Amino acid sequence: MLQISQLRCFVAVASELHFARAAASLHMTQPPLTRQIQLLEHEIGVSLLDRNRRHVRLTPAGKTFFKEAQDILRRVQSATLSARRTVEGTVGQVRAGFIPAASYSLLPRLVGAAGRALPGVDLSVMEMQTFDQLEALSAGRLDLGIVRPLYHRPDLQVACVLREPFVLAVPQAHPLARARKFSVKDLNGQATIMYSPADGQYMYQVLTGWLRGNSVQPDFVHSIGHTHSMLSLVDAGLGIALVPHSAQRMRFAKIRFRELPPDTAPFAELHLAWRSETANPAADQLRELLLKGS
Repeated sequence: MLQISQLRCFVAVASELHFARAAASLHMTQPPLTRQIQLLEHEIGVSLLDRNRRHVRLTPAGKTFFKEAQDILRRVQSATLSARRTVEGTVGQVRAGFIPAASYSLLPRLVGAAGRALPGVDLSVMEMQTFDQLEALSAGRLDLGIVRPLYHRPDLQVACVLREPFVLAVPQAHPLARARKFSVKDLNGQATIMYSPADGQYMYQVLTGWLRGNSVQPDFVHSIGHTHSMLSLVDAGLGIALVPHSAQRMRFAKIRFRELPPDTAPFAELHLAWRSETANPAADQLRELLLKGS
């Protein structure tokens, strides 16, 4: 059977056209090199080298075989390198899910980290809600997920990668937009656009718990699932809203964002989720990059 070691020996001799120099380049002695060439010629059934005491030349068959052998060795080297990089996690494919809120700051960080540190990794991202991501992770359809910390799954691991305070979004003409100072109590009775307890369950739970803890009761005039939709209503002057700090990256002409008193502001978290048992080194590398930067 044809062996890679035989091809390496032949290519060395064909390149040098000298057995002693070829043996030296391969860090071996001349007799075993000669034996490898003989075995190769016997295996393929043709003479590849015309050799005597004065010279070594390639036969016509040897010239043809030389080009093909070089190509085979290059492909073997490439395949070996690719296999090693796959094990190291520097090449491969990673499928990541993200909730819409991650697109403000965390998703660009994830994609940027992959592009800079792991250019050989093909990262595909999909916008999905938290529950759908957890289902896809458990089923092996996703490698990583950026989710809200709402559900516990024994087969998944999570880590917080972003913790940010809520800010108050108010229409420019609203009194709170112009007030030099305000307190949590100033939210009492205010027309407020709140996250939906169904579509925005995590945010709803955080904010309503915080409001109850401060004995504040706004007037909830609309219940919305997504931050960008809430801000569009604020922009239209239909109420105020409490939104994560990163939501300020969405530009609305008629909204002013006010920071809440730092000792009382609630926080929202984004978590990175992954399967406890994973067999994707590229996903492991990307996960570690994101966790180091959090």
